[in-house]
Amino acid sequence: MKIAIINGSPKGKYSITLQTSLYLEKKYPEHEFCVLHAGQTIKALEKDFSAAKELLSSCDAVVFSYPVYTFLAPSQLHRFIELMKENGADVCGKYATQISTSKHFYDVTAHKYIEENALDMGMRYIRGLSADMEDLLSEKGQNDAEKFFERFLWSVKEGIYTSQQGEKTEFCPVPATVPEILSAEKKTGKDILILTDNTDAQSALASMIARFRAVFPYETRVVNISEYPLAGGCLGCFRCAVSEKCVYRDGFDTFLRENIQKADAIVYAFNISDHSMGSRFKMYDDRNFCNGHRTVTVGMPVGYLVCGKYSEENNLRTVIEARSETGGNFLSGVATNEFSTDAEIDALSKSLCFALETGHTVPQNFWGVGGMKIFRDLIYQMRGMMRADHKFYKKQGIYDFPQKKRLTSMKMYLVGMLLSSDKILSKMGNKMNEGMIAPYKKLFEKMENKK
Repeated sequence: MKIAIINGSPKGKYSITLQTSLYLEKKYPEHEFCVLHAGQTIKALEKDFSAAKELLSSCDAVVFSYPVYTFLAPSQLHRFIELMKENGADVCGKYATQISTSKHFYDVTAHKYIEENALDMGMRYIRGLSADMEDLLSEKGQNDAEKFFERFLWSVKEGIYTSQQGEKTEFCPVPATVPEILSAEKKTGKDILILTDNTDAQSALASMIARFRAVFPYETRVVNISEYPLAGGCLGCFRCAVSEKCVYRDGFDTFLRENIQKADAIVYAFNISDHSMGSRFKMYDDRNFCNGHRTVTVGMPVGYLVCGKYSEENNLRTVIEARSETGGNFLSGVATNEFSTDAEIDALSKSLCFALETGHTVPQNFWGVGGMKIFRDLIYQMRGMMRADHKFYKKQGIYDFPQKKRLTSMKMYLVGMLLSSDKILSKMGNKMNEGMIAPYKKLFEKMENKK
């Protein structure tokens, strides 16, 4: 087989993820591996996509190789996929898979994003490999890589793959109506930011933004990231890990901290593009890495204005909810223009206003707790390099390692001993359950005494 390796890492040949493909190339010399450094050369590919198009047309299979950046693939690979579609790359019927490296922080959403776009282009998708950054240096990691490739070859031979099922239905948006200026004056004292990449003042998204601004009781401001001169996507260089400053000299890190993160609430407004917020928003997200893994906007309520068939985008919905949970942001709502556009925007306005005025927050669910546990262990292990993150995690009490809770551990040993004895359990009767709810009874007694 002729296999095109689409290296989505901005580091080019220095990509850790790429090393897995190079390892497989040496182990399986009967196959032809052709590497395209798409992430590193994305600006050149925007000017001339012909060589990439020829490679994609001549290969038998495509392997998307990339490090996971902020829930998905790097913005450079997002842009490459856009270029594949814009240039009509002939990949229909070709096999597609992927290799990623990460610390497994939402690698599932990154893989689903690649799968969805491969299926869009009529490719035959085969489940990929999600590896840790250092896996290939171990014997187990090498075996995992070989097993993945053997399964890929077997799937090709046996014709076992995932393909696009059914025809796509046409999206018929319900337009937002913009009411006349309300008689009541807008409230002040809160900084409400609407962040968008919209470039068309007459678009459906522009109308959604206009209605939200009209019905929201506070003054709002708009920041359009399509107008900001971003020099490029995150390079994964980790220069900011110590300095907290981005290696680019476009001033984005300062702009982010002074014009965006100081807001009291943020409403993201975007058109669904290739099962994501689009490459421009992804570039913005990736460049937020100048803040490292710090939840600097914790407690800030957020909302979304989404133009597109959001109800059919299961993975995108997961990303949006998980971003809020991991960041400690109350998700006030997602208003779309699929059904009752005006009603959804109005509901978002009310919910966001409630959160702002009451300081409403919610405990993190699995997405938030699980994500932060991964970051907790990662930053502690890399604290010598990620000094700003380490300092932040210590101050915020994020280092909640269970092995430090010695009293709780001792109690669990005692409970374990009790549960292992049938004789003791028979004598105790219901006393253990009563003991478990005793603290709650004390709480209720205090509440009664305060009345």
